[in-house]
Amino acid sequence: MSVPTLDIWFGDNLDLLRGFESSSFDLIYIDPPFNTRRRRIRRRMRTARDDDGDRTGFHGFRYRTEMLGAQTFPDVFDDLPAFLEPRLHEARRVLTPTGSIFIHLDYREVHYVRVLADTIFGRTSFMNEIIWAYDYGARSRSRWSPKHDNILWYARDPKAYTYRYDDIDRVPYLAPRLVTPEKAARGKTPTDTWWHTIVSPTGRERTGYPTQKPLAILDRIIRVHSAPGDRVLDFFAGSGTTGEAAVRIGRHATLVDCHPPALEVMSRRLAFANPTFHDWAPDAAPAAR
Repeated sequence: MSVPTLDIWFGDNLDLLRGFESSSFDLIYIDPPFNTRRRRIRRRMRTARDDDGDRTGFHGFRYRTEMLGAQTFPDVFDDLPAFLEPRLHEARRVLTPTGSIFIHLDYREVHYVRVLADTIFGRTSFMNEIIWAYDYGARSRSRWSPKHDNILWYARDPKAYTYRYDDIDRVPYLAPRLVTPEKAARGKTPTDTWWHTIVSPTGRERTGYPTQKPLAILDRIIRVHSAPGDRVLDFFAGSGTTGEAAVRIGRHATLVDCHPPALEVMSRRLAFANPTFHDWAPDAAPAAR
């Protein structure tokens, strides 16, 4: 197998998608804006145990926090499906015949985007709605607290798509004594509800990018829905989680983003993979097109 390559493009994803060859990517994952209709802020901080600290953390201990910085961006669309429609048409065009696309959304827009995706990919190409459930953060006092995201999976061809069952990671049985010791030791395959925590605010995985998703979620998708040497595309790349997951397990990755802070995060995070930058110079202003 060849050494995985990583290409990072700076620019408008619709323009760039139109320049990619048809049937050139085996898997697409996108995490478009959720349209929360507010300004999203991700603060970076350092914490240390301190009995006189400013907040209470794990196990009730007090912690002192030091702000290291923050990133912010507006997450407002008058019509998110209209924004996504030409991009999803291009996504379908660049998928290989056995390829799939995963569209990561939340409860605000998932129903609108699913109807749109049904018209573009075909209702029979809809394979699953995966629920990524987590249990972290504040609780609402006026409604049931939303603690899940929705991931729509569409296959380019519902009769011929990549699904590597033997590469699915296993999860523990909730009642291991009800199965054989062999089954309990092996674990079971996940369902369409995936329980996994968000990226820890103090964990090593954290980059500080506002919309960063857990590496394990992308690792599962890429392992099962692509083969070693396949090409993976993410045209809302953000912090570059798709790229890291892909190259670490032997897939070629192409990432696209139009926000300079995203390129800056990716240039640091993905330096281990020796990425090739297009229309961007790391540690400098964007190169002229």
